[in-house]
Amino acid sequence: MFKPTSSLSRSQAAKNQPLKMGAALGVFTPSILTILGVIMYLRLGWVVGNVGLLPALGIVLLAHCITIATALSISAVTTNMEVGAGGAYYIISRSLGLEFGGAIGIPLFLAQTFSVTLYAFGFAESLALLRPGLPQQTVAATTILVVSLLAGRGAKLALRLQIPIMVCIVASLVSLVAGLGAHAPGNVSLWQGTPEGLPFWAVFAVFFPAVTGIMAGISLSGDLKDPARAIPKGTLAAVAVGLVVYLAVPVVLASMADPATLVRDNLVWFRVSAVAWLVLPGLLGAIFSSAVGSILGAPRTLAALARDRILVPRSVKLPDESGLGRIAHLLSTAVALAAVALGDLNAVAPVLTMFFLTTYGMVNLVAGLEQLSGSPSYRPTIRVPWPVSFLGSMGCVLVMWLINKPAALVAIVVEVGIYVFLRRRSFTAAWGDLRYGALMSLARVTMLKLRDLPVDPRNWRPHILAFVGKPEKRPELVRFASWLIQERGILTVCRLQVGDLLELGPEVPKLSEEMSRLLEREGLTAFAEVDIVPDFESGCLAVAQANGIAGIASNTLMFGWSQKVERTASRLKIMRLAAHIGKSTIVCRIVARPFATRRRIDIWWGGLQNNGDMLLLFAHLMSANPEWSGAEIKVKSIASNAMTFEQSETGLKELIQRSRIRARTEVIRRPEGATVQEIIHQHSSAADLVFLGLREPKPGGEEAYAERLYSLVEGLPTVMLVRAAGPFAGQLL
Repeated sequence: MFKPTSSLSRSQAAKNQPLKMGAALGVFTPSILTILGVIMYLRLGWVVGNVGLLPALGIVLLAHCITIATALSISAVTTNMEVGAGGAYYIISRSLGLEFGGAIGIPLFLAQTFSVTLYAFGFAESLALLRPGLPQQTVAATTILVVSLLAGRGAKLALRLQIPIMVCIVASLVSLVAGLGAHAPGNVSLWQGTPEGLPFWAVFAVFFPAVTGIMAGISLSGDLKDPARAIPKGTLAAVAVGLVVYLAVPVVLASMADPATLVRDNLVWFRVSAVAWLVLPGLLGAIFSSAVGSILGAPRTLAALARDRILVPRSVKLPDESGLGRIAHLLSTAVALAAVALGDLNAVAPVLTMFFLTTYGMVNLVAGLEQLSGSPSYRPTIRVPWPVSFLGSMGCVLVMWLINKPAALVAIVVEVGIYVFLRRRSFTAAWGDLRYGALMSLARVTMLKLRDLPVDPRNWRPHILAFVGKPEKRPELVRFASWLIQERGILTVCRLQVGDLLELGPEVPKLSEEMSRLLEREGLTAFAEVDIVPDFESGCLAVAQANGIAGIASNTLMFGWSQKVERTASRLKIMRLAAHIGKSTIVCRIVARPFATRRRIDIWWGGLQNNGDMLLLFAHLMSANPEWSGAEIKVKSIASNAMTFEQSETGLKELIQRSRIRARTEVIRRPEGATVQEIIHQHSSAADLVFLGLREPKPGGEEAYAERLYSLVEGLPTVMLVRAAGPFAGQLL
């Protein structure tokens, strides 16, 4: 019997659910505390001293242009989708697929984890200002354990404890500005710094990591009450506040110290602030809070990767959400502690910066592609023009190159390697992503352009519509069709179900899926199609007329060989009618026998039915396939007398030379009393594949012609009977 849930049980269930955060605590706080970090305290004066005040402000503005574009792109994407746990990885994987998501997500997790160690070392070095001689590795390991324990109590608690740190940072900024009254304004160096100052772009590379803190808030997407509202508000607010601070601090520093002092003295804040002791808590707090932000983000990225089975095989049963979160947190802490043993991480720090930048670049790319795809489902409440997102993406790549070329190359190689590895695992996502929309838009534009281009024999490509019955019984027929197109045309494998549409229609999706899986298992690139038709002949012609779109329609029908004369006669009827709608026909009789070491393809040249050029072209395409690479092509013809012998020999040699196809010619003088069938059997029984032309039988003569074909092909290896049709019959060479 159904029992309604009591109010007590409902309140208990609510108590067990983690409290979700809003924009201020969940996004703005971790982002701004990461942005206003160690570079602001120890390197911003150095930036001004090297290049001068106005170029320094230009560096700040240029760096923020990329960050603002990224923040806007993030805002657009997050307002168009339900963002789950995993932050940037979740956004990229749900937009570009699991392979791209994993290629970015795995390095992002490592970057977030090693960042905890880097910040811990930075915290230890800062403490050395108070007590020189402190063991750096011990302090760093202790710092990691402290931030890990703090984060383990919950993101909300950890972020609330960062509010006093924000107060310390604000106090240090007020102390800096108040120092203006205690220092007489000097001559501000507007355009240049010290004579030995570094170039503009070298200084830009040092400063840029200061503005890359917006991922700290996005990484907590699973802990937010309303990510679609919180992420845009918190991220844009953090970027705006960071821009104001980074524009103001250089002006204050330039007003209180000369360029040489700013370059030489990294602790200039302590010298010029009104209350020097307020600076150290801000500096230590900024570094500590950055470590907290990283230890909060890394486990969430790792858990999302595990949840999507990027790092965990499907055979492994995952724990519940809370258990998965604990395991991810412990693993992240262990990796960060293990990195302490490496000592100085300065060598890997540039690569970690590259991983963050590739993440920003991919988020920008996602937003730009979503906008360009024109997908009806892309309806963000914050719309960003696609050029803004693409400029942000290109800016990230440019900055990677400017900061450290070797590190950029290492990061790209690692991510491409991960992508290739994941691609081979053939992930199947349970959601649609923007790749479909982007490719659909591209296909639409391409087809519209294709429609307006002139059609010429030089542009002819084999688009084969293969009728295979049950493909599991005829995989070799599909394989031969695939060899014929050699990735230059489109192969559609069609299964016709003769019967009632109302009765058989519901089975079509299931049968299509089974066909697609079979083709994939066989390693065949083809489109699967299932059609319900009232009878075979009219069904073939109807499907042939409907197949394709724009300028990409099937131009060749392909059938397998039947042992029943009436079925072959039926295919010959279809061939005759298909020629009237411009469709060529291939009837393939496959003989299973071992191929020779060097395969041989024989073409019997008739020349009267305009089939020869298609026979030669198909043989060339077959030989271009890896399985038939190096196959010898022989073009054979039968001459009834000496005059026709010389004419055929000269004509074939000229044809081969003009066609630029590697083939040998052989003209056979017909012995008196010998039949064409006997000659073909004598000269092609040792071949691996034989191409023969088909003529069009008169109405009512299909069965008689089919019987002659049975006699002709009996005893031969695999034979392809070809009837060329369409506007370019006889003109393909």
